[in-house]
Amino acid sequence: MSIKSIAAKIFAKKIYKKTQLWANNPIETQKKVLQKLIKDAKQTQFGIDHHFDQIKNEKDFAKQVPVRDYEALKTYVDKVVKGEKNVLWKGKPLYFAKTSGTTSGAKYIPLTKESMPYHIEAARNAILHYIHETGKADFVDGKMIFLQGSPILEEKNGVKLGRLSGIVAHFVPKYLQKNRIPSWETNCIEDWETKVNAIVEETFNENMAVISGIPSWVQMYFEKLYQKGRKPVGEIFKNFNLFIYGGVNYEPYRAKFENLIGRKVDSIELFPASEGFFAYQDSQKEKGMLLLLNSGIFYEFIKSDEFYTDNPKRYTIGEVELGVNYVLIISTNAGLWGYNIGDTVQFTSLKPYRIIVSGRIKHYISAFGEHVIGFEVEQALSESMVNTNVKVNEFTVAPQINPKEGLPYHEWFIEFENEPENLEDFAQQLDYEMRIRNIYYDDLIKGSVLRRLVVTKVVKNGFQDYMKSIGKLGGQNKIPRLSNDRNIVDLLKSK
Repeated sequence: MSIKSIAAKIFAKKIYKKTQLWANNPIETQKKVLQKLIKDAKQTQFGIDHHFDQIKNEKDFAKQVPVRDYEALKTYVDKVVKGEKNVLWKGKPLYFAKTSGTTSGAKYIPLTKESMPYHIEAARNAILHYIHETGKADFVDGKMIFLQGSPILEEKNGVKLGRLSGIVAHFVPKYLQKNRIPSWETNCIEDWETKVNAIVEETFNENMAVISGIPSWVQMYFEKLYQKGRKPVGEIFKNFNLFIYGGVNYEPYRAKFENLIGRKVDSIELFPASEGFFAYQDSQKEKGMLLLLNSGIFYEFIKSDEFYTDNPKRYTIGEVELGVNYVLIISTNAGLWGYNIGDTVQFTSLKPYRIIVSGRIKHYISAFGEHVIGFEVEQALSESMVNTNVKVNEFTVAPQINPKEGLPYHEWFIEFENEPENLEDFAQQLDYEMRIRNIYYDDLIKGSVLRRLVVTKVVKNGFQDYMKSIGKLGGQNKIPRLSNDRNIVDLLKSK
C-alpha cells in the first residue's frame, strides 16, 4: 500500500466524521444555512426587493420569495451579466456557467467565491466516502479521467464563462494533476468525436483506475477503446475498478457497460448541476444519494402533482416523506432564490436524507392524464432487460396521439445493442412493467383509452446522429427520456 493511499484513508475517515455532524442534525443545519444566506444577501438588490430584513424563518422566506425558474429570474441575471454588482449576491460572480436554455437561448448561471468550493469538495468527498466504506484506496495511484467540456473560457463584462465541467477543470487539486488525463490540449478540443478519438489514443496504454462522465458519452469512449484494442475495456485497463457518473440513471446502461468492460466495477453516482452540487452516493450498500444540507444551499420541495396548482405548499427538509415525487427548489450562495432547477427527486431514506433523481418536471408524458415520469420508464426498461440478453444504447418515449389506425399509444424509440429475440414479447413485458408502476397508465389501458405501447427500433448511432444534428453531441448534453410531444422522435424518424 502506497503512502498516498494510506493518506487517502486517513483523510477519508476525517471527512466521514465531519459529514456525520451535519447529516445527523439536518433540520438545524438547514436553518443555519438559510439564516446565513439571508444575512449575506440582505443588502443586495434582490434582498432589498424581497425584504430580507424581515425574514426570520422558513415560512417568512416562502412568503417573501416566490418560486421562479430561469426565465422568471432573468431580469436580475441580466443585470449581473451586464456587470452590475450586488444584484443577486454580494459583489460579482467569479464565473458564469453557460448552459443551453429552452426559450431564452443560452442561460448564464452565476458561480461565486462562496459557491465554487462546494462543487469541488462534493466530488472529492464522494470518493472519500467510498474509500472510508470499502477500504479501497489503491486507485489513487492510478490514472483518472473525467469526460468533460472544454476548459477554454470566454469573458463577459469582466466575468469568465464556460461550461461547468470546463470551469471545474481549473480547480483540479495539485495532488491529482499528475494522475489526471486527458492532457490540457486534448481537453480543449471542441468537436466531441475528434476529442474522444484523441482521448482513446492518449489513454490506451495508461494505467486507468477511475473513469468518470455521463454514461451515454462514456459508452462512446468504451466502444472506441474496444474497436482499437479488440478486447474488453477491463482487459485494456486491468486496474480500472471505479466508474463515477452523473446526469442520467445508470441502470439502463449497466448491462451494456459490463459487457464492454468484461466484468463488474464499483460505481459512484453524483448529482451535480451548474446551479449547485446537490448530492452524492455516500454508500455502496444503501439506495440513493446523500443530500448535501451543509453546502450553502437551502432546499424546499413541492409535490409534483401539486406543482402546477395555485400556491402549492413548499416543504422543508423536516416535512418530506419517503417515495413522494418532489420538485426540487433551491436557494444558494450563488444568488439563486426559490429557484426551480427542473429536476424531481424522491427520498429513499430520512436518516440520513438520501434521494434519487426521478426525472424532470417538464419531461413527462401526460397526453391523457397518465403523468408518466422518467424514473418509471427507466425502471420498467431495466426490469424488462433482466434475465435477457437485451442491451440498450439509448432510448426515449413519446405519445402517439393520432395514429393512422387504432387507439393512441406510447411509442418507445430504442437503439438496441442486442435486440430481443421477439420484439413483440419484449414490448408486452415492457408494457406490463409500466402498468405496475403507473396506475393511471394501467387504468387507461384497461379502459381502452390507450393501447399497449409500441417499440420502434432506432438505427445504430441514431441518437448520436440526432444530437450531432442539433449541435449537442457530447459534453453534459443528454437525451430527454420523455417528451409530451413528438418533436424529438419525428427528427429521429427522419434519420
